[in-house]
Amino acid sequence: VSSLSGVMTVHSDFAEENTQVKSIEADSRIRIQIVPIGDGLKVQMFVKPLGTEPPYVKPGRGGKVVYGMVDGEKCQAVRNLKVENTNAMKLTNAVSAFIDADLIEEAELFSDPYDCLSLLEILNENTDIALVEWPEGEHFRMKKSASFANLSLRIKGKGQWFELEGELNIDEGTVLSLKELLSLNRKSKGRFIELKKDEFLALTEELKKHLDELESYSTIDKNGVTVNRFATHALEEITGRAASFKTDKSWKEFQKRIKNSSTEDVPVPATLDADLRPYQEEGFRWMTRLKTWNAGACLADDMGLGKTVQAIAMMLHEAENGPILVVCPASVVPNWGSELQKFAPTLNIVNLKAGNREDSFSSLGAFDVLVITYGLLQSENDRISKINWAMAVLDEAHAIKNTLTKSSKAAMNIQADFKLALTGTPIQNHLGELWNLFNFCNPGLLGTLSQFTDRYVKSELPAQKSHLKKLITPFILRRTKNKVLDELPPKTEITHTVTLSEKELAFYEALRREAINAIENNDTGNGQQHLLALAEITKLRLACCNTALVNYDIQLPSAKLEAFLEIVEELRANNHRALVFSQFVMHLAIVRKELDKQGISYQYLDGSTSIPDRQAAVKAFQSGKGELFLISLKAGGLGLNLTAADYVLHLDPWWNPAIEDQASDRAHRIGQLRPVTIYRLV
Repeated sequence: VSSLSGVMTVHSDFAEENTQVKSIEADSRIRIQIVPIGDGLKVQMFVKPLGTEPPYVKPGRGGKVVYGMVDGEKCQAVRNLKVENTNAMKLTNAVSAFIDADLIEEAELFSDPYDCLSLLEILNENTDIALVEWPEGEHFRMKKSASFANLSLRIKGKGQWFELEGELNIDEGTVLSLKELLSLNRKSKGRFIELKKDEFLALTEELKKHLDELESYSTIDKNGVTVNRFATHALEEITGRAASFKTDKSWKEFQKRIKNSSTEDVPVPATLDADLRPYQEEGFRWMTRLKTWNAGACLADDMGLGKTVQAIAMMLHEAENGPILVVCPASVVPNWGSELQKFAPTLNIVNLKAGNREDSFSSLGAFDVLVITYGLLQSENDRISKINWAMAVLDEAHAIKNTLTKSSKAAMNIQADFKLALTGTPIQNHLGELWNLFNFCNPGLLGTLSQFTDRYVKSELPAQKSHLKKLITPFILRRTKNKVLDELPPKTEITHTVTLSEKELAFYEALRREAINAIENNDTGNGQQHLLALAEITKLRLACCNTALVNYDIQLPSAKLEAFLEIVEELRANNHRALVFSQFVMHLAIVRKELDKQGISYQYLDGSTSIPDRQAAVKAFQSGKGELFLISLKAGGLGLNLTAADYVLHLDPWWNPAIEDQASDRAHRIGQLRPVTIYRLV
């Protein structure tokens, strides 16, 4: 057999003793042959027992002894088939963990370059048992993998930003600056970045993950890599895992301020005339911590959890530092006035009056609170933007969700030491609305609008949403009723004051004068006089709900209907369901018409509803059909179990508050597992 090896390669299952044939140690390493085919690569697995010379044989298969010529000399090699099989299985297992391929049996075609790069990385990590061969020339070349051990970082203050520098040291001849690394990473597919044509560097999964995260928090331009100072909390992992991390005095001082604020137990102002619940105290101290950072805040608690009283507590904390600004919808201005008087009598409420307002602005000082509408914010923006407010509050802050509105542009001009956005629905329609809220609270934190859109709105990667959540978490606080259930009383009652429009007020005043005239000119007996007075008062009450209820020919936009729809919108956005009571069936008819128009589902019940239909409506609502249940107060105020609702809305006040309480108890009763919030529109 050995004599044939001079002219051909010979396999034999018999290990012959032949002292005339040189014996060499068989090479049991796996040979991976890679050949370009079209846009892909064909990959095959062999062993090459004679080392530098053919033959190529399948691992663990064929003859045990191989004869052949090595450097012109006859040689023999005794294969270790067991080791070949072990090496093949080890390599196959490593490959199959990342790529769906079986290299032992047949040749595999890799059409995805990413799979090819993953294969090369695996082979680079197993050079003790595997070698790569490119029979038709090398198509890709893989540098060794880079990890956090190769990364060095430096950070220093630069105005309101921090400048981040660093290097990835791959080997003596290859060093990438942090800016280069992030730029290449942005263009890469998966973990592999292309250093130059057909030469790649493999990043470890952890390094790749954190570089992607860093890119979503930073701005990369010709001057380098910068990070908003309020985004530095998101850098803790990458800076903590880098091989080295050097900082300057500015960074150390800012981190010290953050650390100290987290341990400081700020007392609730003694002048707050209210007992805050534990979660409300937490909200107050959260705001004081952010103020220490010189950051703004977005308090986005669920409806009825007391965002206003938490804000007032913060106002008292900041009042001595200068005037405070509150911007809110016109319908909420009376509520703010009454809440400030109730909870913070030491604060001086300022309302702008018609005429020359320069004196009002110039006289503002510590402990003054100016409460204005979004409309006044626009018209008085020049004066407002010149004042350095100790604190500025935007109530129902989703009013500035559209960046192009005048209200939004005016809000961005407000200068304040602490900015607070209050909203129960930070996102109503799409994620892009969040950007403007944070552009008010903490400008620059979320980058430019186009950057935010590209990174978070257009991206479908779950990791990007995770990055956004991590970035904004310190600055937005949202508690739902379910989260603070144990700390809530069984029932929360809110009186929601509605201000009539000028036209509605004029209609009401004309009606009032007619009522006085009718009563004064009535010649009937005292009993009739009393009934007439009640009738006229009822007309006035109807006019407060909707002018069409008094005179169908005069249909003015209803402030109360608008307020109701705003509340409903917020409830729907937060997956709440509500009972809606009115003593006037005609009023419910108007509400039904608007709900139908907007496509809002509801159940309905009034005095004319038959018993079977009544039962069917209740059953349907309890089973989840209908977002609202419209109920006539007299018809549905007693005898119903409607625990599927966790909100109750009273559209108009009844003479006897106890009747309203009974109606509210349709939801607030045994079997109700959630806290109930009751709104009275007055």
